[in-house]
Amino acid sequence: MGKWLRDAMLMYDRNITLSLRSPIWVLVALFQPICWLTLFAPLLSKLSDVPGFPPGGGLTVFTPGMLMMLGIYSSAFVGFGLIPEIRAGIIERFQVTPVSRSALLLGRSLRDLTVLLVQGALLIGAAALLGLKADVRGVAIALVLVMLLGLLMSSLSYRLAIAIPREDALAQVVQFLTLPLVLLSGVTLPLTLAPEWLQRAAIFNPFAHAVSAARALFLGDLGNREIGIAFALFSLLAPLAAWRAVAAFKKSAA
Repeated sequence: MGKWLRDAMLMYDRNITLSLRSPIWVLVALFQPICWLTLFAPLLSKLSDVPGFPPGGGLTVFTPGMLMMLGIYSSAFVGFGLIPEIRAGIIERFQVTPVSRSALLLGRSLRDLTVLLVQGALLIGAAALLGLKADVRGVAIALVLVMLLGLLMSSLSYRLAIAIPREDALAQVVQFLTLPLVLLSGVTLPLTLAPEWLQRAAIFNPFAHAVSAARALFLGDLGNREIGIAFALFSLLAPLAAWRAVAAFKKSAA
């Protein structure tokens, strides 16, 4: 266990150093959700009195959705960084060293979660400047939830990158898988405003539960049942996806 953890931290140090050399990309990934916050969220103020609109006001409803959308998209595309290293033979050279195969991916995933945490904190800070008022404990728990969501998406992205080591093909597959899940999660408008058939379909979407849980957390409703459902789902799905990604990585090295 000691060697495995040491190997994972060595890979984490390598990958976080590479990210720090180009910190602009951390901010670039924030551009879209901040645009949504500044240009779309004000439109929700007219909807706050509409029946079915959750309590808390536009920003308190919208910011948690943007946080979850950031977790999905920021993590779903991390596989693109793995493909050039596969093509250049860097991963192959690592695989013939004594470094643990699982540590190779775990180190990358820990880097991805660190970047996501920084992005999430910056997003919430930007929302606070715009007037967001949220429960501090709930926001902290929501960041833990988005970390689990990010681990799930990054693991799936790495597994896809190993199976489809081409950027053009990977982009199409990621968009095909994420777009319906995002649209059916209510990240922009709460699903309580949607037709009944959409609300029923969203029950089977884990990301819809994550968005609902985050909104409850921002309001300080820590006893909301959606929080337990979301954490149960992602506490199961995230480690499972990570395990499958490591298995695919080991198989590719065989």
